[in-house]
Amino acid sequence: MENDVVAVVGPLSSGTAHIISHVVNELHVPLLSFGATDPTLSSLQYPYFIRTTQNDYFQMYAVSAFINYHRWREVIAIYVDDDNGRNGISVLGDALSKKRSKISYKAAFSPGASESDISDLLNEVNLMESRVYVLHVNPDTGLAIFSIAKKLGMMGSGYVWIATDWLPSVLDSSESPDPDTMNLLQGIVAFRHHIPDTDLKKNLLSTLKSQRAKETVSFNSYAFYAYDSVWLAARALDAYLNEGGNVSFSSDPKLQDTNGSMLHLASLRTFDGGPQFLQTILGMNFTGVSGQIEFDMDKNLVHPAYEILNIGGSGSRRIGYWSNHSGLTVLAPETLYLKKSSNTPLLRNQQLYSVIWPGEITTTPRGWVFPNNGQPLRIAVPNRVSYKDFVSKDNNPPGVQGYCIDVFEAALKLLPYPVPRKYMLFGNGVRNPSYNELVEQVAQNNFDAAVGDVTIVTNRTRIVDFTQPFMPSGLVVVVPFKEQKSSPWSFLQPFTTEMWCVTGAFFLFVGSVVWILEHRLNPEFRGSPRKQLITVFWFSFSTMFFSHRENTVSGLGRLVLIIWLFVVLIINSSYTASLTSILTVRQLSSQIEGIDSLISSTLPIGIQDGSFARKYLVDDLNIAESRIVTLKNMEDYIDALQRGPQAGGVVAVVDELPYIELLMSSSQCKFRTVGREFTKSGWGFAFQRDSPLAVDLSTAILQLSESGDLQRIHDKWLNKKECTTVDVDSNKLALTSFWGLFLICGIACFITLIIFFARIFCQYNKFSPESEKTDEELQPVRRSRRPSRTPSLKKLMVFVDKREAEVKEILRENKKRRHSQSLDDPSVSSAI
Repeated sequence: MENDVVAVVGPLSSGTAHIISHVVNELHVPLLSFGATDPTLSSLQYPYFIRTTQNDYFQMYAVSAFINYHRWREVIAIYVDDDNGRNGISVLGDALSKKRSKISYKAAFSPGASESDISDLLNEVNLMESRVYVLHVNPDTGLAIFSIAKKLGMMGSGYVWIATDWLPSVLDSSESPDPDTMNLLQGIVAFRHHIPDTDLKKNLLSTLKSQRAKETVSFNSYAFYAYDSVWLAARALDAYLNEGGNVSFSSDPKLQDTNGSMLHLASLRTFDGGPQFLQTILGMNFTGVSGQIEFDMDKNLVHPAYEILNIGGSGSRRIGYWSNHSGLTVLAPETLYLKKSSNTPLLRNQQLYSVIWPGEITTTPRGWVFPNNGQPLRIAVPNRVSYKDFVSKDNNPPGVQGYCIDVFEAALKLLPYPVPRKYMLFGNGVRNPSYNELVEQVAQNNFDAAVGDVTIVTNRTRIVDFTQPFMPSGLVVVVPFKEQKSSPWSFLQPFTTEMWCVTGAFFLFVGSVVWILEHRLNPEFRGSPRKQLITVFWFSFSTMFFSHRENTVSGLGRLVLIIWLFVVLIINSSYTASLTSILTVRQLSSQIEGIDSLISSTLPIGIQDGSFARKYLVDDLNIAESRIVTLKNMEDYIDALQRGPQAGGVVAVVDELPYIELLMSSSQCKFRTVGREFTKSGWGFAFQRDSPLAVDLSTAILQLSESGDLQRIHDKWLNKKECTTVDVDSNKLALTSFWGLFLICGIACFITLIIFFARIFCQYNKFSPESEKTDEELQPVRRSRRPSRTPSLKKLMVFVDKREAEVKEILRENKKRRHSQSLDDPSVSSAI
């Protein structure tokens, strides 16, 4: 650089690039590196560093996608402890955390480590749980690691080795890899920079073969990036000069030689056009042999992509690609770039070809085993003093017994691998332990799992992983239950107050409608006002028993009556069924009807010792803590409920349904639950976060449920006498169940009334003054005649009250009179 250079191409390693980047920053000389992949080199600290290869940031996200594709949750990273290794693995950890996976252990070794150091490191990781290894090292030590791993038996079935781009670079550099080397690498998955197979690439390889016939003609991806780096510098310099740029240098006063220094800093000069030339390089856009040469806002090459290789036999086969545009796919990324669709459908359809794993197996390895350090799984079991049918201490192996233990053991038998385990009691045996503390002990790694009647609640799921629930659960309210005599007013209970009022109103409404429709035709609906009013009431309510003696003669009246009798039939049947249910079910002796009435009262409430119900009642339902009474065992439950709040007991007990069902069965159904479950949860087995056993056991529990084994275990321990749940309002019939019937009946009544009054209006309009005169002659009382034919309310009411036959007779006489007048009067005849 003493020769006044305008650009630097290189270096090969990230460590060297870090050092040189400080120099080019001072000299304003762009550094084009085709081999430095350290993600931190893209930081603002190195403005003149330009990466002409792919950033390891993208490679680590490709590795993370591959790990997530196979549903592995923990991996072990083996890497060289230098800038490139540390920073690359750091990005991998971030990428895995976004997919809820993690690096369980970082196995770092120093550059130039001896075989004994590497052997000790591999022995250490072989004792751990994870069997998925990500190897991010330098080419000079990578193959040695596989050789040592082979000797330690770590290249067989069950192991997964994922190598970054260093391994394909080594293999691609030799035309025919050593067979012994290939035997070490069987089943390994490796990532390689994707170089599109273009004509430009083929022409370059053909030219190199003709020029170097006696030398190696195999090139790895870095060779293509180096070729494009030189062309990038040349094209950019040409563009810079064409834009009027000058190549000039000036001395930097900050660069001074010190006594005894061999660096000759004073001979270095700053490139005056460096900032402009840097922007020219970053703005270049052309197609090279490695693909599209174009930079994004972070100075990374656009369209980063990797090939995923599976090494086997004497070579490797491509099982797919990864790109930041499409994720994992079996299609070449350049074909997908042509599709302008969004990433969403592509990400949903990620896929790879099958892999042949170490040991020549095709099934995806589980990715973990129990640690090979002789330590069995530490399983905490609550040492209960009540409800021991669920879980309790046992003097015989394995030291615990109960429903929960049998479910756990049955699920373990369905796993395809053995699980060494040791049950450890949690609690002093004097009172039930705190289940929140039990879960916290698992989260703090004092236990590996908790097996028992552990309820899955929100605050616990934040610190541990639960399996699929094996027992549904929820909080209920239980109260004393005594047989009481029925109330003298029990016959009113089948209907709600609203239902009674609407039903009574419809009886009167329908009776009135039928009276209106039948009044002009049916003599049974005529008479004095008092008689007609009695008829309306009698007819209305007699239809309830289908005992009405009045016959309907009009078509409209019969239509309304048929619909109403159908409604009455439904109401009668429902009333009878509901009343029968109420009279045959014994009544509760408590005023508590559910959780709402319990909250509104001020009486003491019992809960189980160690239960989460205390926190729920106090924090979520705002019940005063002074009302909460802790009960240690079933005997305390029975005693507190029987004594009641007046004698120092409790008005009700709030606990989970499985406990309450066992309590009611054991106490000969002296207690009953009221209302419904006001929480919905379940019991599950708790494991440390991201434990793969939680997933496998969830699948096993589902298999137990589908095969019926779960129910058989339940019947073995908990098959007791069932007691019904009492819901005070469950037998009452509300208006919401019948509003459709009432609506149909109401619409039918209104339609018939409209038709009836339309007919009346038509008949009334046909009346003339002569008909009024005739009508007056028939009446004993004389009425004053009005010259106008304008209808009045009084006339209309009198007309409506007339019998239908009388009206028709008057209309016929009126018609005859008009006909005779037309014959006698010539003027009228001529007008007609």
